[in-house]
Amino acid sequence: MLATKQGTSALYPFPQEDLTKAELLDMPRRIRVPAEQGDISPKIAEFLATHEDIPSPCLVVDVDIVEYNYTALQASLPQAAVYYAVKANPAPEILARLVSLGSSFDTASVPEIDMCLRAGATPDRLSYGNTIKKKADIEAAYQRGIRMFAFDSIAELEKIAEVAPNTRVYCRILVESEGAEWPLSRKFGCCPTMAAELLVKAKELGLEPYGISFHVGSQQTNLGQWDAALNRVATLFSQLAEKGIELSMVNIGGGFPSRYRVGVQPVAAYGQAVMTAMTKAFGDKIPHIIAEPGRSLVGDAGVIQAEVVLVSKKDEADEKRWVFLDIGKFSGLAETMDEAIKYRIISRHEGKDVGPVVLAGPTCDSADILYEKTDYDMPLDLVAGNKVLILSTGAYTTTYSAVGFNGFAPLASICI
Repeated sequence: MLATKQGTSALYPFPQEDLTKAELLDMPRRIRVPAEQGDISPKIAEFLATHEDIPSPCLVVDVDIVEYNYTALQASLPQAAVYYAVKANPAPEILARLVSLGSSFDTASVPEIDMCLRAGATPDRLSYGNTIKKKADIEAAYQRGIRMFAFDSIAELEKIAEVAPNTRVYCRILVESEGAEWPLSRKFGCCPTMAAELLVKAKELGLEPYGISFHVGSQQTNLGQWDAALNRVATLFSQLAEKGIELSMVNIGGGFPSRYRVGVQPVAAYGQAVMTAMTKAFGDKIPHIIAEPGRSLVGDAGVIQAEVVLVSKKDEADEKRWVFLDIGKFSGLAETMDEAIKYRIISRHEGKDVGPVVLAGPTCDSADILYEKTDYDMPLDLVAGNKVLILSTGAYTTTYSAVGFNGFAPLASICI
């Protein structure tokens, strides 16, 4: 069995002596955390050691770690309301735990709204944050009691005004995402000038112009990215105030990281960076803040156990072996696209000597290669049937898993 560091008061994701919130020091459950952020939690290690019959591949999520991460973010950014990005992992056990902790939720579809409602969330704790929605879906959300909607175009705004009257709306703007390991494209958001015009139009249409949102990119490693974004937002607040539009909310999106191959700053550093940037931009008139973490809450809480299907070479002279796993891009590891997210992969097979490998998935698609350019080493005596553990895979794995490509089943998931 893989040896793991264990602890109950470890430096994950920040020193406990720095905690100030009483609930952190007196949690309702005993939460055992690994010695380092992103390592396998003791609870998952014990589960894998005592359950030989779980399907492969399978994601195992320690929901206690989700709670710990949520509480850590709250302590580091107490001025913000947390709206968990459901798309990261919508497991009912995760949603129910977050509901119990008082979280709100960022949803991208009516099915996600229904998941949150079934988990016990009330409509006032939900935001429909997707800027691309069918009119029928906006109406369905409105009928379920949702009263806060995102938009970034006049066409979307007009749909909201027609079927979700008198609701709060916030406009997403384009910002830079340099430093993000999973950068966001120009698919979402509009330029600030357009945003100002749209928010004026929102009031004319009978809606409540509530605020501005942005996203600095997922797995953002540059803490300075919030400075420019918030300066841009503050300018918009001032410009709109001159036109009689008093905005009251800033949605700073996500960007808070999980731990992959490279260490990351503690969540407390992110909270400090955000609030320093917020104070510089708004002075003592800081608006209501919404944060939409996804990856940072659930990523490090999950471990995928997978199996080696084949170890081979394309030429006997090749230094690198090809290691094919029973999980790939189409069964949960879509974020290995362009080798963007670099997961830590541990072999559970005992072997001291290692060598370089190409890691690939099991499907017939030639794009199903996980890592060919990034250096990965695996045991030289690795063979088919050996197990591997892929760490920090609690986010964007089950939700990216295709249904039935090549006949493979979606990624199985167990929450403990």
